[in-house]
Amino acid sequence: MNKTLRRSLIVLIILALATTGIWWLSRPKPVLVTLHSVGTGRVEATVANTRAGTVEACQRTKLSTISGGRIDFLGAREGDRVKKGQVLLRLWNEDMLAQVGLAEAQVATARKQIGEACTLAEVAQREADRAAKLKASGFISVEREDTARAEAKAKRAACETAQTNIKQAEARLQVAQAEIKRMILIAPFDGIVAEVSGELGEISTPSPPGIPTPPAIDLIDDSCLYVKAPMDEVDAPAIRLGQPARISLDAYPGRHFAAHVKRVAPYVVAVEKQSRTVDVEVAFDSPREADRLLVGYSADVEVVLGVRENVLRVPTSSLLEGKRVLVYREADGRLEERPLKTGLANWEYTEVLVGLKPGERIVASLEREGVKAGAKVQPEAAAERR
Repeated sequence: MNKTLRRSLIVLIILALATTGIWWLSRPKPVLVTLHSVGTGRVEATVANTRAGTVEACQRTKLSTISGGRIDFLGAREGDRVKKGQVLLRLWNEDMLAQVGLAEAQVATARKQIGEACTLAEVAQREADRAAKLKASGFISVEREDTARAEAKAKRAACETAQTNIKQAEARLQVAQAEIKRMILIAPFDGIVAEVSGELGEISTPSPPGIPTPPAIDLIDDSCLYVKAPMDEVDAPAIRLGQPARISLDAYPGRHFAAHVKRVAPYVVAVEKQSRTVDVEVAFDSPREADRLLVGYSADVEVVLGVRENVLRVPTSSLLEGKRVLVYREADGRLEERPLKTGLANWEYTEVLVGLKPGERIVASLEREGVKAGAKVQPEAAAERR
């Protein structure tokens, strides 16, 4: 009996140890988590563009001649800087120059004719006045006076006709000069030539109505630049003129340019049925910073809607759906779910109005498996964030 009892006790002890070992080996292990210590700091409410924006020039014009013809002169090449009033392109126009020369000659002739006709009219009028006095004194007949008066009237009409002729000649000259301007491109402002379509001797044809063709010269004023970016239609009502903004460019990684909103488009652009945006234009606060930027650079814009300083905040990525966080309980090492009342927020930080205290630690690694309310966790001390 004693041997049997001892054997039974030994078996029970072995079973107990095996059960304990199995439980120990299969027990749930604490989940490693990264914690964030809740503190205070700056929080901004911002909105950003939905698609890449573009650096634009305040002045940009695509010039084409009104009339078509053969290119006779090119005053600038791509990349050249030009001044306002500089001739950029001229079509062959010798026939028009001849017309101008003819019109100028006609104006000169008309001016000589008006001088002659009006001088004769003055002389005839003086003769008529003198005849009237002589007739009143009885020295000449009525017929002689009538003849002098008629002569003065005819000469005056000739003078008026000459004045009309000179106006017609001047009008013809203006028409001929206008025809020449239809064949010349002049820079309307200082700028840089971005593109030239055509070479010497080639035929330049203006765009027919409804059929777009490349402009002869694309002129850009790169002394004044801004960024145009599409904002989601949902965010557009909160954007106002003058609000501060930040511009970031792929060409200058890690650098931000201070800016402000200068225009919000009064209409919605529907690129697709699911994508409706409003174009927002932002200007650089320091234009000198944009000296080396190129028109056409891709850019991102972040408009600052509001700012709070020294407020309690948490990383936006640590929020669960419904504005909840997982708080680490120091006492038992488990996670507690807690709802928050939040204020301003952006992609980086969210302001906490109610629900947390400074120094409490929340889970920042929500993507890890097993991270949920009630779970036993082990903080990664070396990776804790602040």
